[in-house]
Amino acid sequence: MSNLIKKFKLPQNPYLLFSPFLILYVLLIIIFRGSGLVGDELRHLYYANNLLHGFYSPHSPHVNLGIGPGYPIVLAPFVAMHFPYLGLKLLNAVFYYLSVVFLFRAARQMVSFNKSFLVGLFWGCNYITFNFMYFILTESFTIFLITLMLFLLVRAYQSKEAKLSRKYVYLSGFIIGYIALTKIIFGYVILFLVVGSAVLWLLNRKAVNYRKGLIISCVALIILMPYLIYTYYLTGKFFYLGTLAGNNMYWMTSSAPNEYGTWFPDIPPKPDTNAALHDKHPAQDVNPVISLKRIFVPGAEDSLKLYHQEDFDEFRKYDGVELDDAYKRVSYQNIKAHPAKYLQNCFSNFGRMLFGYPNSYMIQKPGDLLRIPPNGIILVLSLLCLLPTLINWRKIDYPIRFLLFFAVLYLGGSVFGSADIRMFSIIAPIMLLWIAYIMQRAIKVKLRFFGEM
Repeated sequence: MSNLIKKFKLPQNPYLLFSPFLILYVLLIIIFRGSGLVGDELRHLYYANNLLHGFYSPHSPHVNLGIGPGYPIVLAPFVAMHFPYLGLKLLNAVFYYLSVVFLFRAARQMVSFNKSFLVGLFWGCNYITFNFMYFILTESFTIFLITLMLFLLVRAYQSKEAKLSRKYVYLSGFIIGYIALTKIIFGYVILFLVVGSAVLWLLNRKAVNYRKGLIISCVALIILMPYLIYTYYLTGKFFYLGTLAGNNMYWMTSSAPNEYGTWFPDIPPKPDTNAALHDKHPAQDVNPVISLKRIFVPGAEDSLKLYHQEDFDEFRKYDGVELDDAYKRVSYQNIKAHPAKYLQNCFSNFGRMLFGYPNSYMIQKPGDLLRIPPNGIILVLSLLCLLPTLINWRKIDYPIRFLLFFAVLYLGGSVFGSADIRMFSIIAPIMLLWIAYIMQRAIKVKLRFFGEM
């Protein structure tokens, strides 16, 4: 590989080195973009418009915190300038291209140019994530934030100059906080990071690494705090991140025999009490039976009605936080009544996060097999690197340990709620950096062909 790189004299500047990917992504979006807006695209634009009008969610009882404000904040200026939908989607090309660059730059601080280039090349060619670029969704932006966090976090620990290190410590905390504003599940990750970092620091106050980790975690929590204050103002609940958690848990705890925890869209709010919000928020005008009809197996609609119609009729009595609470009540009852089925659904989450399988009532297509190679490679290499990581844990550079803790918290939390392949894709850059680091430091692969001595 080293000789190949020297032969082609690849440019050292990562922005130039990976620039062909930017051209590729732009072309893919232009070719494969949809003709309209679907699903969560409407939701993100709804919140961006709300921000332009000076609020984020309607007040009680119609509180609507479906997503965090991180991505709508980015969209809002472009929406204000009446950017076409294609222009908003092309932003994803920039975000994903920058994710390739920052993953390479993060890896370059810890491993050789060859391995860094391979990691960047693999990530740039990871076609599973291309599907997210065609829509106005958070995934491409979140992936960019994750890789930027990698770069800043490694700099925070690798920089020799104290002033420079402090700058990257605060920037790392800011980005982690903003990741939580974009994907609210990371808010819980931050909470555990603060507690874990505080315990480590208290046990060894002279350890600079632990002190930096605590500062980074606290800065992240500070960045998240204005949103938490706002949600408390709306709901009266502490550390309340969103109104869709209950819906997510409801599908995850389903005990139906042919359901595996696959998430379905929310039911429509009760029309006679929520008509104004219903008209203003097209993202809520979704019915799980109707919207997914095209990808259901025959008989799926009847099964959904059989197992869930009674619950749906009850849920339609509520809205906002009360609806979220109603979902949670039924979810807890489901877990209590069928704990083994819930654990089975949790196990199914691993398959959905890695390979998009199994899914409840969904038609399986041959193209689904294309999900296996990229994430299969990451899975196999992760298993290969696991033992050397555990054996050499104390010798591993602290930023890698911090990032692994971050990834484990996120993936562990995702397993207990309904998850799909998007959940793993956004965290995959951390796995790739870890793999490259362990392959550099602890694993040596030597190919030898038959007949060679």
